[in-house]
Amino acid sequence: MLRKLAVTLIFGTCIATATAGSVLAAASHDEPAESAKKFNISAHYTKYEYRIPMRDGVTLFTAVYLPKDQSTKWPFLIHRTPYSAGVVEDDKLHYGVDFVPKRLHVSEDLLRAGYIVVVQDVRGRYQSGGTFVEMTPHQTDHRNGAVDQSTDMYDSVEWLVKHIPNNNGKVGISGTSYPGFYTIASVIDSHPAIKAASPQAPIADLYMNDDSYHGGAFMLNANFDFLAAFQQQITPTSLPKTWQEFDYGTSDAYEFFLPLQTLEHISAQFNPAQRVLWDPSIAHATYDAFWKSRNIIPHLKNIHAAILTVGGWFDAEDLQGPFSIYHAVAQNNPGLSNSLVVGLWAHGGWGRYDGAALGNVQFGTPTGTYFRKEIELPFFEYHLKGIGSQPPAQAIMFETGSNLWRRYAAWPPQQARAQTLYFGAGGSLSFQRPDPTTAGFDEYVSDPHKPVPYLSYASTGVPQEFMTGDQRFAASRPDVMVYRSAVLEQDVTLVGPVQPQLHVSTSGTDADFVVKLIDVYPGDYPAGPKADEESHDVAAPKNAMAGYQQLVRGQPLRGKFRHGFETAQAFVPGQVEALNFAMPDINHTFRRGHRIMVQVQSSWFPLIDLNPQTFVDIAHAQPSDFHAATQRIYRGGQTASGLVVNVMPTP
Repeated sequence: MLRKLAVTLIFGTCIATATAGSVLAAASHDEPAESAKKFNISAHYTKYEYRIPMRDGVTLFTAVYLPKDQSTKWPFLIHRTPYSAGVVEDDKLHYGVDFVPKRLHVSEDLLRAGYIVVVQDVRGRYQSGGTFVEMTPHQTDHRNGAVDQSTDMYDSVEWLVKHIPNNNGKVGISGTSYPGFYTIASVIDSHPAIKAASPQAPIADLYMNDDSYHGGAFMLNANFDFLAAFQQQITPTSLPKTWQEFDYGTSDAYEFFLPLQTLEHISAQFNPAQRVLWDPSIAHATYDAFWKSRNIIPHLKNIHAAILTVGGWFDAEDLQGPFSIYHAVAQNNPGLSNSLVVGLWAHGGWGRYDGAALGNVQFGTPTGTYFRKEIELPFFEYHLKGIGSQPPAQAIMFETGSNLWRRYAAWPPQQARAQTLYFGAGGSLSFQRPDPTTAGFDEYVSDPHKPVPYLSYASTGVPQEFMTGDQRFAASRPDVMVYRSAVLEQDVTLVGPVQPQLHVSTSGTDADFVVKLIDVYPGDYPAGPKADEESHDVAAPKNAMAGYQQLVRGQPLRGKFRHGFETAQAFVPGQVEALNFAMPDINHTFRRGHRIMVQVQSSWFPLIDLNPQTFVDIAHAQPSDFHAATQRIYRGGQTASGLVVNVMPTP
């Protein structure tokens, strides 16, 4: 998610009557490309609204946009959302067929091609009945009348193909972020009419490196920002009219959260309605039954639709989901058409932007446009209309750094070979294993009262560009260890997961270890602005990217979970321990003339919550529990630390 798909709400509404045209005003991360605004939906589509009955008697509000062209039969393209199928007009959310939104959750290319577009409020949201359950657990046995997202989709499809005129009996599903979860959950034991599904930035397992926890550390900033506004509802309802932003009273989340320090004090900033979804998130700090029941990955079986999973390398919200879903679908559904597309995008960027840049980093090619026209459109056109040739099942991956599209038979590519980037003396980093006789360590003091920020500037939300942000501000801190390679003499391309293998000790009884993989651009810091002697105008540096330390991937591990996320275990002060974990995948080329850098630190605030560095239940930690600790990173000998990476052969 972060689930924060909904800053401006969404589409049409009211019931079984028709009026001219319409579609949806998109939610923040669920928003279609700007070009879609140019398409006059009212001129090409007629809007209908229904309440579709489910097997347990609950009805789901459904808006249907039917092409005016009745000369051919059209397939369905369904979007299911918790962010409202209503229409935002004059900052108010409306349900009713007379309200025509300006755009749909469908690209202009798909709208022009012609589909019966269906938008549905999921169970327990807005105009749909029932009770909303966060990441609805999948029911393995439906014989007793149990319902979940797969049964709701099955019942919806069964009704639609029987009652909506001029359909060709084929169904596609698509959705980004939380709707991405509904997309993949909907194809389990799928209705035979469902022929194609594209889960995009899907949530898969909230605890495992997704929206709620990364490496056992709570994703504080993003969850607080989202759950302040996304609340449980009594349905049916048309509220809220607008997405209510939390008033931090400051422009800097670091300054807001740091004085509060503890999760108990932070939780107290919420009212009871805001805490309904917040409290369970922090109460379940281990990977227990609460989270396991919400993991959709083990249930991705008996799928009969072609799958096109989409993600972004710089998605700060749902980066892991696409990879987990791609691998699970492949393992559990042999022979199924199963493709993975990952571009250089932030969350949902492939559907909204041309995708040529993110923050300061320029990619030089409109990758979003390419995806919509050359990948997504042919996928649905073939599987739902039989137009064109069958797209091959493969991994279509954008290679950042070199800025090229690559196509592989599978992901990660089989030709890659595992190598280790070792930490060395003097902050060195190399593929050469250190001399076993020169073992040593580097140490730093981590103080939870002065944590390392994850941004170099003030922000209250989680800026999408932080995923490519310049890390020089962190490299200069004494509580951040820095290891860098020599200047590269040739390109080095790393693919797939990055696996830190560290040997550490702490003077405390718990500690976080955050590992960041960084691409260091050639050159020194830019020489700062220089005034022209005659005009006194200030000129920008010629090369603003000189010396830039671009974050490629970062991930924490909460040390108490070094032996597994189901049970926490304290550190013995001073005892050397192995920390082995996996960071999300990359496909990045470190260019000739650049350097590879690794930073290791013990806080990343307020992206993740503070670790008191004492072995306590962090959800109930008190200010007296927070202490500074000395952390050591060991290198060489039998305790050589480094990163295991998959290196592509040199062309």
